[in-house]
Amino acid sequence: SCYPRALLGLPPRYYTSRAYRSRGVSEPRAVLAEFGCALPPTNTTVRVHDSTADTRFLVLPQRPAGTAGWDEAALRRLATRDCLVGVAL
Repeated sequence: SCYPRALLGLPPRYYTSRAYRSRGVSEPRAVLAEFGCALPPTNTTVRVHDSTADTRFLVLPQRPAGTAGWDEAALRRLATRDCLVGVAL
């Protein structure tokens, strides 16, 4: 995995763990649930992509309900590092 340090700073400790990354591929719903991000079992598709030196992926968080009309600064506070690496909503 090629963590975007220039964009997000140092990776969280769990992110550099091979066991965590392996579980993220084999049981992504369980890993997300451990972060408090439980997904409905039937209507949400989970796809796991790993970045390389040549390919980067950016997770765009879903806009939270009730934020229509918020300015960019308020929305930016919601886009945390964990949202951008896919372990939070």
